[in-house]
Amino acid sequence: MTQNQGFVVWFTGLSGAGKSTLAEALAPALRERGIPVEILDGDVVRTNLSKGLGFSKEDRDANILRIGFVANLLARNGVAVITAAISPYRDIRDANRALIEGDGSQFIEVHAAASLDECEARDVKGLYAEARAGKRPGFTGIDDPYEAPLAPEVRCDTGRESESVSLDRILAHLEEAGLILAEVAA
Repeated sequence: MTQNQGFVVWFTGLSGAGKSTLAEALAPALRERGIPVEILDGDVVRTNLSKGLGFSKEDRDANILRIGFVANLLARNGVAVITAAISPYRDIRDANRALIEGDGSQFIEVHAAASLDECEARDVKGLYAEARAGKRPGFTGIDDPYEAPLAPEVRCDTGRESESVSLDRILAHLEEAGLILAEVAA
């Protein structure tokens, strides 16, 4: 990473696909390389920055655009920003890409790709069960769409591969893009 060059790693995927897990693994790997990092986790942002927003399409769009706005501010000031939010709609992810790249930072979309069945099987919060029972209307993947990225920079098959394999794939992309230096083997 060149001095003061920030970038955004934008994780997208269904609830339970592994976005937050990968974000929490990526952050220390970048910090170990001396890179300033901030994580914008969807649940945390919704509690602190987007409190009061519901789950209508308009409110979801507003939430994701807010995450993009904050990510852009941080990236243009030299921070590696990791976002982990479902961000279900392609057009809003693309709007954030345009904002961030338009300000001179790189936007790396990472699709945490796990099937709906895999996400439901690992649902520790019981959100999918509530959605299937009609207690969570408009739940992404059940009765609201998730628009998978058409050409993400990195696709991690989080339903089938280990966290370390996914993390290695992301780090390799960041190295190839010249955003981080390759680690030298000891």
